[in-house]
Amino acid sequence: MDKVALTAGALYVIILLRAGGTFAVGWLAGAGARRSRFAGRISSAKFLRAERAIQRWGAPVVAVSFLTVGFQTAANFLAGSMRMPLPRYLPALFVGGAAWALIYATAGLGVLEVLGRLFAERTALGVSAVAVLLLAVCGVVVYRRRRSAEPADATAPDHS
Repeated sequence: MDKVALTAGALYVIILLRAGGTFAVGWLAGAGARRSRFAGRISSAKFLRAERAIQRWGAPVVAVSFLTVGFQTAANFLAGSMRMPLPRYLPALFVGGAAWALIYATAGLGVLEVLGRLFAERTALGVSAVAVLLLAVCGVVVYRRRRSAEPADATAPDHS
Protein backbone atom coordinates (compact mmCIF):
# COMPACT_ATOMS: atom_id res chain seq x y z
CA MET A 1 0.00 0.00 0.00
CA ASP A 2 2.93 2.32 0.64
CA LYS A 3 3.99 1.93 -2.98
CA VAL A 4 0.55 3.07 -4.18
CA ALA A 5 0.49 6.05 -1.81
CA LEU A 6 3.98 7.15 -2.85
CA THR A 7 3.18 6.75 -6.55
CA ALA A 8 -0.16 8.55 -6.18
CA GLY A 9 1.54 11.41 -4.31
CA ALA A 10 4.21 11.77 -6.98
CA LEU A 11 1.63 11.63 -9.78
CA TYR A 12 -0.52 14.20 -7.96
CA VAL A 13 2.38 16.65 -7.84
CA ILE A 14 3.10 15.97 -11.51
CA ILE A 15 -0.51 16.54 -12.60
CA LEU A 16 -0.85 19.70 -10.51
CA LEU A 17 2.26 21.13 -12.15
CA ARG A 18 1.39 19.97 -15.65
CA ALA A 19 -2.28 20.95 -15.64
CA GLY A 20 -1.65 24.16 -13.69
CA GLY A 21 1.10 25.04 -16.14
CA THR A 22 -1.22 24.39 -19.06
CA PHE A 23 -3.81 26.65 -17.44
CA ALA A 24 -1.16 29.38 -16.99
CA VAL A 25 -0.02 29.08 -20.61
CA GLY A 26 -3.66 29.32 -21.70
CA TRP A 27 -4.14 32.39 -19.50
CA LEU A 28 -1.09 34.06 -21.07
CA ALA A 29 -2.16 33.08 -24.59
CA GLY A 30 -5.62 34.50 -23.96
CA ALA A 31 -4.15 37.72 -22.61
CA GLY A 32 -1.89 37.99 -25.66
CA ALA A 33 -4.79 37.35 -28.02
CA ARG A 34 -6.80 40.09 -26.34
CA ARG A 35 -3.99 42.53 -27.16
CA SER A 36 -3.41 41.30 -30.71
CA ARG A 37 -5.12 41.89 -34.02
CA PHE A 38 -7.59 39.15 -32.99
CA ALA A 39 -8.96 41.30 -30.19
CA GLY A 40 -11.90 42.41 -32.32
CA ARG A 41 -12.85 38.82 -33.10
CA ILE A 42 -12.70 37.62 -29.54
CA SER A 43 -14.69 40.50 -28.14
CA SER A 44 -17.87 39.64 -30.01
CA ALA A 45 -21.04 39.08 -28.02
CA LYS A 46 -21.07 35.37 -28.90
CA PHE A 47 -17.48 34.88 -27.74
CA LEU A 48 -18.09 36.82 -24.53
CA ARG A 49 -21.15 34.65 -23.77
CA ALA A 50 -19.07 31.52 -24.29
CA GLU A 51 -16.33 32.94 -22.07
CA ARG A 52 -18.80 33.70 -19.27
CA ALA A 53 -20.29 30.21 -19.54
CA ILE A 54 -16.85 28.61 -19.26
CA GLN A 55 -15.93 30.87 -16.37
CA ARG A 56 -19.09 29.89 -14.55
CA TRP A 57 -19.67 26.24 -15.51
CA GLY A 58 -16.28 25.05 -16.73
CA ALA A 59 -15.02 23.71 -13.40
CA PRO A 60 -16.94 20.41 -13.62
CA VAL A 61 -15.67 19.96 -17.17
CA VAL A 62 -12.09 20.52 -15.99
CA ALA A 63 -12.52 18.03 -13.13
CA VAL A 64 -14.04 15.34 -15.37
CA SER A 65 -11.44 15.94 -18.10
CA PHE A 66 -8.87 14.21 -15.89
CA LEU A 67 -10.79 10.97 -16.37
CA THR A 68 -10.39 11.17 -20.15
CA VAL A 69 -7.45 10.56 -22.41
CA GLY A 70 -6.47 13.44 -24.65
CA PHE A 71 -8.98 16.03 -23.46
CA GLN A 72 -7.49 17.21 -20.18
CA THR A 73 -4.81 19.39 -21.77
CA ALA A 74 -7.35 21.10 -23.99
CA ALA A 75 -9.75 21.64 -21.09
CA ASN A 76 -7.05 23.18 -18.90
CA PHE A 77 -5.73 25.39 -21.71
CA LEU A 78 -9.25 26.54 -22.60
CA ALA A 79 -10.04 27.25 -18.95
CA GLY A 80 -6.95 29.44 -18.80
CA SER A 81 -7.46 31.20 -22.10
CA MET A 82 -11.09 31.92 -21.20
CA ARG A 83 -9.97 33.36 -17.85
CA MET A 84 -11.73 30.93 -15.54
CA PRO A 85 -11.38 32.45 -12.07
CA LEU A 86 -8.88 30.66 -9.84
CA PRO A 87 -11.45 30.09 -7.04
CA ARG A 88 -13.40 27.97 -9.55
CA TYR A 89 -10.44 26.39 -11.33
CA LEU A 90 -8.30 25.29 -8.39
CA PRO A 91 -10.90 23.02 -6.71
CA ALA A 92 -11.53 21.36 -10.08
CA LEU A 93 -7.78 20.92 -10.54
CA PHE A 94 -7.32 19.46 -7.04
CA VAL A 95 -10.26 17.04 -7.27
CA GLY A 96 -9.69 15.98 -10.88
CA GLY A 97 -5.95 15.69 -10.34
CA ALA A 98 -6.46 13.51 -7.27
CA ALA A 99 -8.77 11.18 -9.20
CA TRP A 100 -6.27 10.98 -12.06
CA ALA A 101 -3.34 10.27 -9.73
CA LEU A 102 -5.23 7.54 -7.85
CA ILE A 103 -6.42 5.83 -11.02
CA TYR A 104 -3.00 5.86 -12.63
CA ALA A 105 -1.23 4.85 -9.42
CA THR A 106 -3.46 1.85 -8.75
CA ALA A 107 -4.10 0.68 -12.31
CA GLY A 108 -0.61 1.59 -13.51
CA LEU A 109 1.16 -0.23 -10.69
CA GLY A 110 -1.17 -3.19 -11.14
CA VAL A 111 -0.34 -3.47 -14.83
CA LEU A 112 3.38 -3.11 -14.18
CA GLU A 113 3.23 -5.76 -11.47
CA VAL A 114 1.38 -8.20 -13.73
CA LEU A 115 3.84 -7.59 -16.57
CA GLY A 116 6.78 -8.01 -14.19
CA ARG A 117 5.47 -11.35 -12.96
CA LEU A 118 4.68 -12.43 -16.49
CA PHE A 119 8.20 -11.64 -17.69
CA ALA A 120 9.80 -13.26 -14.63
CA GLU A 121 7.78 -16.47 -14.74
CA ARG A 122 6.98 -16.86 -18.44
CA THR A 123 9.23 -14.66 -20.53
CA ALA A 124 7.93 -15.88 -23.90
CA LEU A 125 4.34 -15.17 -22.86
CA GLY A 126 5.35 -11.71 -21.57
CA VAL A 127 7.11 -10.83 -24.81
CA SER A 128 4.10 -12.10 -26.76
CA ALA A 129 1.70 -10.01 -24.66
CA VAL A 130 3.75 -6.84 -25.21
CA ALA A 131 4.02 -7.58 -28.94
CA VAL A 132 0.25 -8.05 -29.20
CA LEU A 133 -0.33 -4.83 -27.28
CA LEU A 134 2.05 -2.90 -29.56
CA LEU A 135 0.44 -4.37 -32.68
CA ALA A 136 -3.00 -3.42 -31.39
CA VAL A 137 -1.91 0.17 -30.72
CA CYS A 138 -0.28 0.40 -34.16
CA GLY A 139 -3.42 -1.02 -35.76
CA VAL A 140 -5.62 1.57 -34.06
CA VAL A 141 -3.29 4.39 -35.12
CA VAL A 142 -3.19 3.21 -38.75
CA TYR A 143 -6.98 2.72 -38.81
CA ARG A 144 -7.61 6.22 -37.46
CA ARG A 145 -5.16 7.83 -39.88
CA ARG A 146 -6.65 6.06 -42.89
CA ARG A 147 -10.13 6.93 -41.77
CA SER A 148 -9.31 10.62 -41.31
CA ALA A 149 -7.55 10.69 -44.70
CA GLU A 150 -10.63 9.44 -46.58
CA PRO A 151 -12.42 12.15 -48.54
CA ALA A 152 -15.80 13.09 -47.09
CA ASP A 153 -17.70 11.94 -50.18
CA ALA A 154 -15.83 8.61 -50.46
CA THR A 155 -18.19 7.04 -47.94
CA ALA A 156 -21.30 8.22 -49.78
CA PRO A 157 -22.92 5.63 -52.07
CA ASP A 158 -22.42 6.13 -55.78
CA HIS A 159 -25.79 6.69 -57.50
CA SER A 160 -24.54 6.91 -61.07
